[in-house]
Amino acid sequence: MRLSIVNGRVIDPARSLDQNAAVHVADGRIAAIGPAPAGFVAQQTLDARGLVVAPGLVDLAARLREPGFEYRATLESEMQAALAGGVTSLSCPPDTEPPLDEPGLVEMLKHRARLLESANLYPLGALTVGLKGEAITEMAELAEAGCVGFAQPGRLFADSAALMRAMQYACTYGYTVWLQPQDHWLGRGGVAASGPVAGRLGLPGVPVASETVALHTIFELVRATGCRVHLCRISSAAGVELVRRAKHEGLPVTCDVAVHHLHLVDVDIGFFDSHYRVDPPFRAQRDRDAIRAGLAQGVIDAICSDHTPVDDDAKQMPFGEAEPGVTGLELLLPLTLKWASESAVPLPAALARISSAAAAILRIDGGHLAPGAPADLCLFDPNEHWLVEAASLRSQGRHSPYLGRELAGRSRVTLVGGRIVYSRPA
Repeated sequence: MRLSIVNGRVIDPARSLDQNAAVHVADGRIAAIGPAPAGFVAQQTLDARGLVVAPGLVDLAARLREPGFEYRATLESEMQAALAGGVTSLSCPPDTEPPLDEPGLVEMLKHRARLLESANLYPLGALTVGLKGEAITEMAELAEAGCVGFAQPGRLFADSAALMRAMQYACTYGYTVWLQPQDHWLGRGGVAASGPVAGRLGLPGVPVASETVALHTIFELVRATGCRVHLCRISSAAGVELVRRAKHEGLPVTCDVAVHHLHLVDVDIGFFDSHYRVDPPFRAQRDRDAIRAGLAQGVIDAICSDHTPVDDDAKQMPFGEAEPGVTGLELLLPLTLKWASESAVPLPAALARISSAAAAILRIDGGHLAPGAPADLCLFDPNEHWLVEAASLRSQGRHSPYLGRELAGRSRVTLVGGRIVYSRPA
């Protein structure tokens, strides 16, 4: 299939490209940007007037709920949500049921994704068997099955010796370990950020020390093992500062932030609104401001959706009993654009956080538009205002703090491997 996309604003953050040009696609890859190659004849032409033509978005954290939680969402529904949001590549954590700790489970998941012919799926393997924090998984076999890294979702190991052994194993093979910096004990039972808001509402808190103690532990183990670590969902000003120092020291660490943490704070909980129940919890305004600044400065490398579909029975409960998680695949783009607009960050730099930078963390060929690259593209209107409504979301998880709010920026066309897999009329 030969395709030309004309009259669009082409942005490739990986190459600092931002110009009005045509994009030509052949055999599932970018053939050229600008004039068509010699002998190129398009079989189809897309008019992208008024649209931005960018690399397909790369999401570092999207729970697809398969296997084991199909009553909350299915691979098919969440892949459709990804395409509607302009996401062409995504990574899923291993906290399924059973966890992704066996090569057969990983191969089955990737096979299911290929049959759907939708977004590119890059699973993370479980760092330990059953995610129990004890026995290390056979990482080499999981990597052969298609895992791009190894994670221990949730709070950090209770046994630091087990974590150190896992990092030594991963370092031997050059794998990246993905860790959420939360101390196993300090945040136990907490549902909101420790502080005046949690105290007034009578909610058990998660102190900032839960994040900083975990970060100190991780960085000491990185120094000892040399393991490359990706930090998932930084949430505090103190955490951002520790990451800044670690990078200045030259430690091989990267980190991300959930897109909703760029905008919301603890006071947004209001009167126990469970739509704001997330993990890690929303913190104070100074923490949010530090996260925004750290992202703009490059201390934080990437933005993810932290997409976690939750069913009604688990969400429509008292705040402290509700399951944490919000839908995010379809909101990743507009909420990133909102941060960029409010923080005076240029559009190419903002898009880098959800494309080329994320692809570099996954170590995949994606998030860029160089000739020969996979033709994974997102065509979006940065000025289209739309109302977030549960009925309009493709995800089976319909819970979000942004329901009923108006956002700007929406995907119009999504291509994966040169195929138009999603198209929405203007």
